[in-house]
Amino acid sequence: MEPDLSLVIGLVVAVFAIPAMVSAISDGRPPRAASVAVLIAGGLIVYAINTKENGYRMDQIPGVIYRVIGQFTG
Repeated sequence: MEPDLSLVIGLVVAVFAIPAMVSAISDGRPPRAASVAVLIAGGLIVYAINTKENGYRMDQIPGVIYRVIGQFTG
């Protein structure tokens, strides 16, 4: 898997996992699925950072997201 793609997928999974975790905690349920999603997201992000030769800087992340979206739409 390409590091850019795994970074973007990891970020998307993390964004969706946060509200799921807050919802489960506020309802008094254990956040099992959200915890698994956070672990998957973290694994994908760490994989992307370790696979890319120089890693990622914070200012590169928006460009990476746009590039991956562009690959799928164009």
